[in-house]
Amino acid sequence: MDRFEAMQIFVRVVEARSFSKASDMMNLSPAKVSRTVHLLEERVGVRLLNRSTRSVGVTEDGALFYGRCVRILAEVADAEGLLTKDRRTPSGTVRVDTSAMLARALLLPRLGEFYARYPDIDVRLGLGDRNIDLFQDGVDCVVRMGVIGDASLIARQIGRASIVTCAAPSYIARNGTPRSLDELRAHHAINYVSARTRKSYPFEYRVNDDIVRVDMRSTLAVNDGSTYISAGVLGYGLIQPSRFMVAEHIARGELQEILTNCESPSTPVSLVFPHRRNLSPRLRAFSEWVSDVAQDHPDLQGV
Repeated sequence: MDRFEAMQIFVRVVEARSFSKASDMMNLSPAKVSRTVHLLEERVGVRLLNRSTRSVGVTEDGALFYGRCVRILAEVADAEGLLTKDRRTPSGTVRVDTSAMLARALLLPRLGEFYARYPDIDVRLGLGDRNIDLFQDGVDCVVRMGVIGDASLIARQIGRASIVTCAAPSYIARNGTPRSLDELRAHHAINYVSARTRKSYPFEYRVNDDIVRVDMRSTLAVNDGSTYISAGVLGYGLIQPSRFMVAEHIARGELQEILTNCESPSTPVSLVFPHRRNLSPRLRAFSEWVSDVAQDHPDLQGV
């Protein structure tokens, strides 16, 4: 048994959660994939996978072994990349998932520069604030805001987004401007509900060394970032978005920052990969470019 090939096959089975899918992805026979994993389990002396008629799941020992295999395969890929990355021009397709708001505010304004630098790379953006399976959906990376809760993924933080509390002039004209957190509780907000977690986000503020969360009264809740900001511009309530997403609305006077004396905690912006294994030159090029864009943005705190 080739142990290196066995690790590759095992990792692919774990990621695909299926022997048949792994065999298709690797262009190997199902019998070879199954036999290789069986021999690997015999060699290490523990069960690595739980098999059923419907799915394949990793055992506790298998999860530990998977993590070590991923690191070993990544080191090999990195070593090979040292010899090849400067000898060819990156080309091909990079599949990226992100939210429509992040694409519109962060990526699209600078994407022309990326194409000028890498004309042979085709970027395909999937837009949506939802849970995706990077393995099953064939996504190379995700550009996402917020804390990444899945420990099996590799997250590279590229910035921190400043958070502001805003209101439309029409809302302020009707309801006045809150000057403190106590006054804020008497106002109405537009609640943002995450399509991924289905939870409503409270307004957050840093008071001394503590984070104070204010659950706002609301008659409108949305789960789309563009709609959330549009509803704020129309005066349906207070909103608390990332500043870089509303900077143009603030500049045009469509939204006004309020409670500027109350700091809100920033939120991380990250690149998320299914693993460090086999990062292609085109994906490395895209990730470095996105990191540079985030570092240059005036409303993102660099890391």
